[in-house]
Amino acid sequence: MNKTLLIFRHELVHTINRKGFIIMTLIVPALALLAIGVFQLVSTISKPAVIETITIGYVDEAGGFDQHASQGTIELVSFNATEDVTAALTNGEVSEYFVITSDYISTGVIYRYTLEKELETPQPIATAIKNFLTSNLLSGKVHFEMIYRIETPPYLVVTRLTETGEVASDQGGFGNVIIPGIFSLLLAFSLVFSSNYLVQGLGDEKESRLIEVLLSSVSPRQLIIGKVLGLGVAGLVQVAVWLASAPLLLKLASSTFGGFISMIQLPANFLILGIVYFILGYSLFAALSTGTGAISPNAREGQQLAMIYTLLAFVPLWFSSLLFLFPNSPIWVALTIFPITAPVAVMLRLGVSDISAWELVASMAVLVFSIIGVLFLVTRAFRTYILMYGKRPGLREIVRSLRQA
Repeated sequence: MNKTLLIFRHELVHTINRKGFIIMTLIVPALALLAIGVFQLVSTISKPAVIETITIGYVDEAGGFDQHASQGTIELVSFNATEDVTAALTNGEVSEYFVITSDYISTGVIYRYTLEKELETPQPIATAIKNFLTSNLLSGKVHFEMIYRIETPPYLVVTRLTETGEVASDQGGFGNVIIPGIFSLLLAFSLVFSSNYLVQGLGDEKESRLIEVLLSSVSPRQLIIGKVLGLGVAGLVQVAVWLASAPLLLKLASSTFGGFISMIQLPANFLILGIVYFILGYSLFAALSTGTGAISPNAREGQQLAMIYTLLAFVPLWFSSLLFLFPNSPIWVALTIFPITAPVAVMLRLGVSDISAWELVASMAVLVFSIIGVLFLVTRAFRTYILMYGKRPGLREIVRSLRQA
């Protein structure tokens, strides 16, 4: 057991001293703090933005459209004839104009003229023209507050209740998606980097024949456990730094930016599940990486082989746009239970919808059994191939060796 601890200590110290590990651990909170600091600095030295007023001309052939010319930052100026407003447009007095024809009430057609090539009318201008027409049509017929309510769309305030009828602590919304989404991406990178470290370490030791010296004094099981635990603790430290900095960064960002940032929330079970799924996900990836490193003749070939399963960790991120439409579809349930994609898929789904208890239990159970099964096979492969050099064995040869072991 002391030899396992020595290997564990060596791998932990060697990993946390890597420049790549230190940069990956600190760059996320450092960049967030830098962005907050730059925003505060710019806010203190910059002058308030000048709101530019847009002037739009119009010709009223129908009559009666002569009020409510101010629509926010858009000013509407009346002209008597089309020739006059066209001249004003070419001279730069107005940015564009529209014509209210005499049969507008029956047809609803408005002719708009502009110098710009557009796919469609910009939404602010279309809204200003619509509100201008509506206000004039209803002026004197209904109260001003009624006109304003007609022009302004309703603001829906949605409150999520629990099954007992009480207000839920986790209200959902886009604010809940940001932190789990960012953490999912970081988790995927962390799993990939940890796997690459393990494959590279085994490959380097195999090429330098150091592995022969190690196996002369420790058993393959002790070597595997020491390496996996050492890298696992290093990865856990990395994830713990990210999770611990998230509430502080969120509080600073909320007080600095306000607005939408202040609506961001951390799901109630996010911190616990984040740590649990990192441990399980890392253990599976470490076991796969140990087997990959054992059968690969060198570090480069091992890393190329590891791409087969490390890329699968990013599959939930590739299809994350579909998550908002079908968060509980069979595809996402399958990604939640499939062991390689489970850690990232669960983190993504936490920000969009609730995950049923049976899915979490099934996901964790499949991960645990997968880890046990892979470790069982990897231990056999490690004993057989770790001291073999030259060409990497084929799949049939590996399967035959595992059956005979």
